[in-house]
Amino acid sequence: MRASPEGTSSQTVNALLKLREFILSGEIKAGERMSELLLVERLGVSRTPVRAALVRLEQEGLLRALPSGGFVVDAFNERDIHAAIEIRGTLEGLAARLAAERGVGQAHLEDLKHCLAGLDELVLESGVTVDSFSAYVELNEQFHRIIVDLADSAVLSRQIARAVSLPFASASAFVMVQARLPEAQTMFSVAQDHLRCIVRAIEAREGQRAEALMREHARLARRNLELALGNREMRGLVPGSNLITFLSHAAARN
Repeated sequence: MRASPEGTSSQTVNALLKLREFILSGEIKAGERMSELLLVERLGVSRTPVRAALVRLEQEGLLRALPSGGFVVDAFNERDIHAAIEIRGTLEGLAARLAAERGVGQAHLEDLKHCLAGLDELVLESGVTVDSFSAYVELNEQFHRIIVDLADSAVLSRQIARAVSLPFASASAFVMVQARLPEAQTMFSVAQDHLRCIVRAIEAREGQRAEALMREHARLARRNLELALGNREMRGLVPGSNLITFLSHAAARN
């Protein structure tokens, strides 16, 4: 009996999630070749969903296609991660500018302000801790989603979805590290001020300012990465840190 399209799609999603987890946790290491037959046996699914999951992981940047066929787990250096963060910041900056220039209805603006108020409560009143960082991640990702939705561009939304799937590029990639850093409260306060100013710029229809602030906000992730690289204990808190090959800081800046 052949599997239904819905069943195959569900198996592909499950295979994708499991394989991504294996890679980011270090269970499957950088440089390791992905054997379809072994993965079929390990995941308990057919080859079709495994192949689809492998192709998707290559699109996300976690795998690299081999000239001879098949895939290998890729590795990343600091320069790669900086580029991924810059791509996300550039696209999200465009989203903020479009939202500001096109104008945002009061109801949508209230959604953004409500999300901002939740973040304010966490950051400014109680402080983001290891225990509360999950709530921060959820609200932070919601804020970024609202900005993208306000741009009202399906094309841009698709490109941003691709950008945030790049390893270490998402808005919350380094939040756990950030919550444990000695500079944590300062960094969260700076990030929160960025968000507050972005909301004001969008409301005032200041497109260029909204774009510049959104790009600067994204670059905080690069600062968090640099702080994490200086502390071996912090490195392990970054999902997929096992995939990072560490350059000297001088080489990373070039």
